[in-house]
Amino acid sequence: MSWQTLISAAELATLIGREDVLIVDCRADLGDPGKAARDYASAHLPGAVFASVDEDLSDLGKKGLGRHPLPDADAFSRVLGRWGWTAPMQVVAYDAANGALSAARLWWMMRLAGHRDVAVLDGGFAAWTGAGLPLSDVVPQRAWTRVAAQFDPSQIVYTGELLREQANGGLLIDARAAPRYRGEVEPIDPVAGHVPGAINRPFAANLLADGRFKSAEALRAEFSALIDGHDPGTVMHMCGSGVTACHNLLAMEHAGIPGSRVYAPSWSGWISDPAHAVARASNAGE
Repeated sequence: MSWQTLISAAELATLIGREDVLIVDCRADLGDPGKAARDYASAHLPGAVFASVDEDLSDLGKKGLGRHPLPDADAFSRVLGRWGWTAPMQVVAYDAANGALSAARLWWMMRLAGHRDVAVLDGGFAAWTGAGLPLSDVVPQRAWTRVAAQFDPSQIVYTGELLREQANGGLLIDARAAPRYRGEVEPIDPVAGHVPGAINRPFAANLLADGRFKSAEALRAEFSALIDGHDPGTVMHMCGSGVTACHNLLAMEHAGIPGSRVYAPSWSGWISDPAHAVARASNAGE
């Protein structure tokens, strides 16, 4: 059995210690970049390796592509090799934000590399600890592997393609909280607002009160209404830097609506070019 969108804490507990399972701690704190590594060193799921959103899941040396530019496939291959990943493995990613920070980002990147057996822990670290399941402070010593991953470029949208898709009726969905989308506040980026034509679906709308994802049926109904007849292949997701956008992509895939894509530079990439228009709205849609 394999998991390709979400996995419950109870299901993951049955996989602990298996050689064909790679668990990745993707916790992140944008306000304190070193906190996640400290938290991992203190306690993590048994056997989990650590992924830094800045160093492993991004290439901060790339300019004009947002705050968390997608790394090249070669760089990601080296990360996977360091973790001891091989193609048959079931990969499970978790974070402390119910998949909204980096777990869904790793899920997306594994899929870009052609690996489908990857899932996000539903409810994240809190679901695991809330179930009374064990933690460890032991850093696993995994044998390095040789990985030569290639990203599927058809799953990644950059600004030129975004503009072409929008001109042809493509739909852009912004995963940021509504006040940021509307341009009322902007705690991170230097410009407030949103990409003209984008609609808003805050990633938090995908979750129940306990932090777990809504049912596939509920998500299917909500996203079907949101995309309003658009072919999923013309739907693109964005956020502030291309991380939480993956949460909406994951939610659509879990809902059985596959084929949407991520606008990787997202808002921070869009505003890096002052020629790009900025929209502001008084409500969640335009």
